Amino acid sequence: MNPVDLLHQLTPSPPLLLLLIAAIALVESLALIGLLIPGVVLITAAASMAGHQQLAVGAVMGAAFLGAVAGDGLSFWLGYSQRERVTTLWPLSRYPEWLAQGARFFQRHGPLSVLLGRFVGPVRPVVPLIAGMMHMPPRAFTWANLLSAALWAPAYVLPGYLLGRAWQRLPGFPDALRPWLLGLGALVVVLALIFSWLSHQTHHDGLVYRGLARLLRRHPRGRWVWGFLARPHDREPPLGTWLLLLASLTALSAWTLAVLHVDGPLPMDRRLDGVMDALAIPGLTGLGRVLGEVGDLYGVIALVLPWGVWLLARSRLDAFGHLAGGLLGVALLNILGKAAIGRVRPETPAHLADSLSYPSAHTSTAVVLVGLAAAFVARELPLRRRFWAYWTAIAVILPMALSRLVVGVHWLSDLVGGALLGLVVCALVMLIWQRQSRETLRPCPWLVLLPASLALAAARVVWLGPA
Repeated sequence: MNPVDLLHQLTPSPPLLLLLIAAIALVESLALIGLLIPGVVLITAAASMAGHQQLAVGAVMGAAFLGAVAGDGLSFWLGYSQRERVTTLWPLSRYPEWLAQGARFFQRHGPLSVLLGRFVGPVRPVVPLIAGMMHMPPRAFTWANLLSAALWAPAYVLPGYLLGRAWQRLPGFPDALRPWLLGLGALVVVLALIFSWLSHQTHHDGLVYRGLARLLRRHPRGRWVWGFLARPHDREPPLGTWLLLLASLTALSAWTLAVLHVDGPLPMDRRLDGVMDALAIPGLTGLGRVLGEVGDLYGVIALVLPWGVWLLARSRLDAFGHLAGGLLGVALLNILGKAAIGRVRPETPAHLADSLSYPSAHTSTAVVLVGLAAAFVARELPLRRRFWAYWTAIAVILPMALSRLVVGVHWLSDLVGGALLGLVVCALVMLIWQRQSRETLRPCPWLVLLPASLALAAARVVWLGPA
């Protein structure tokens, strides 16, 4: 069965979807667990599915409201009844600063912190716990909990719900494309959740990290492997980056073998190509061409130029060299891969007359460029906030990749191969970067550099033709 069809069949029924929304709201508000999951992304995705299925908006907000009330209530009860043991529970035992930050917030705002805290990301799941530990009167907490949940539910549910409803009303949007987009959205959310979870668990205080460390250190060969993985300046290896390299390299090899096994496009490529031919949303093809030009050689130079000048001006040749090496490396691998596999494009416009299809160079370059930027940003952030850098990168990369389907110059499997190749290069560059202790890149004038990059990219689209 096609993976997209399978994901479509696994779409929750309306009652189960309401239960899922309530569960996400509960977990997102729950102490300890809520610190580790991207609840905003999950609740938006679930609300979008509810809007797509035309569930009553009152029922959707009601489910979110009940889940949020239950999550804060359980957190309050945990702090109220287990005041002495809370600091020994993971992850607060490993990250006591989270509890300290929530305590300062509660002391500053008093009972009002329960209402305000639900909308403040870093302290959201901790404030009800702190309120319980401080023995806030249960009646006062209950009123604050109910009021904050009543405000939170529509604020977090309605954007996703309206997105799901608007999806059905797009002019020229073929019904056959809906399961593909639904499957893509579900796949991205699942993979991003797995990545977010592993990024925590492969940190030196995470369960996966500690378990693997104990396993390897018991045996002489295991200690050699651990020493090989470790950085020269640090006895603790970047386990998350190594796992990303191994997983993406294995997936790329398997996927490329599947592409080579079929003479021409895969069955899912032909099916999606037929669906895309029926797509008739005004302006979508033009947008796809613009994104294609932003992601080509001239566009990448325009995007990178302000940041490269800034790095050179700060004498950060190490960061400049790693970024340039990643982009040049993925370009070389794309040339070699296209020549070795020799796959023909669905459509070949004049400016791509001498170019082949697999892997997608636009996709792999976007993954390397945006992925490395996200990795550098994440290293400057606290652990609990790093997922925002990676989710933002996903939000930028996806449209860049999908634009190649819109303009008809790539198969879907080309995009998958390009994304996996980009992840391999990202992991390799970051492993090399982490071999030495590096100074921080802060302060960074991103409010100047980002508009400059966008302005140069816009100028490239307006004044230059396809590369």
